Amino acid sequence: MSQIRAFLELTRPANVITALTDIMAGMAIVGFLFVWKDYSIQPLVLLGFSTMCLYAGGVVFNDVFDRELDSFERPERALPSGRISLQAAVAGGLILLILGIFLAFKQSLLSGYVAIIITLLALFYDWKGKHMQYFGPINMGLCRAFNLLLGMSVYELGVIEQGQWMILPLIYIAAITMVSRGEVHGSTPWPIAAAAFFFLIIHAAQLSLAIKSEQWIAIPFIILHITLIFRPLIKAYQHPIGPNIGKTVKAGVLSLIVMNAAWVSLSGQWMIALAVLALLPISMRVGKFFAVT
Repeated sequence: MSQIRAFLELTRPANVITALTDIMAGMAIVGFLFVWKDYSIQPLVLLGFSTMCLYAGGVVFNDVFDRELDSFERPERALPSGRISLQAAVAGGLILLILGIFLAFKQSLLSGYVAIIITLLALFYDWKGKHMQYFGPINMGLCRAFNLLLGMSVYELGVIEQGQWMILPLIYIAAITMVSRGEVHGSTPWPIAAAAFFFLIIHAAQLSLAIKSEQWIAIPFIILHITLIFRPLIKAYQHPIGPNIGKTVKAGVLSLIVMNAAWVSLSGQWMIALAVLALLPISMRVGKFFAVT
C-alpha cells in the first residue's frame, strides 16, 4: 500500500482532474453535445482517460528528472525519500503515457497524433524545458494548449475552425509556470505583475466572447475565476515569499477548472458547465492529501 500511495503522490491526482476539464472545454468549444448516450459518451471517456494518463505520466517523469534536486529542496517527496524506487516510477510513468496515447488513437488518428505531441512536449519539459528561462514557461503552456486541442480533436473540422483558442491556455499556464519559479526561494514582484497582465488578457477574451455570443451564463464563471486567481496573486505581489507564491501557483492550477467551466458555459451547455465546476471542490479536497506542485 505504501508504494501505491507513493506512486499516487508522483501523479499529482488533484492536477489530473484539471486535465479532464481541459478535454471537456475543448470538446465544448468545437460544438460537442454532452448527451449521455452510448454513441456520444465514448469520445469523452476515451479522451478523458487519455488526458488523465498523459498528465499523470508526464508529472511522474517530472519527479524522475528532478530526483537529485528534490533530495535537497524537497526530501520528503516519494523518490528522494526512498518510498518508491526509480525503476518503479519510470515503469509506471511509461505505462501511463503509452496507455494515454493508445486511448487517444482509439478515438481517432488526429487525437492519437495530438497525444504523441503532448507526450513529447511533457517529456522535453521534464528533461530540459523547465531549466530554460524563456522557453520553459512556453513549453509548459504548450502542453496545456495541446491538451485543449486533444478535446477539440473530437471533430477534425472544429480543430481548423477553433484551434486559435489554444493560445489562451498557453498564456495562462506559461504565466503560472513563470510565477512558480519563486516557489522555493521566493521571487521579485515583476513575474507576478506580468502574470496578472496575462490573466487579464485571458479574462477579457472570455468576457468579450460571452458578450458577443450573448452567453451571459458564462460571466459568473469568469468572475469566479478572476476572484480565485487574483486573491492569492495580490498577496504574493505584496509579499513575494515562497509560501505565498506556492499558494498562488496552487490556486492557478486548480482554478483552471473554473476557466474550463467558463468555456463549456460559452457553448450554451450550462448544466455541463456546473458539472465541470463541481470538480473544483473535489480537486481541492484531493489537493489537501497530495501535492499540487
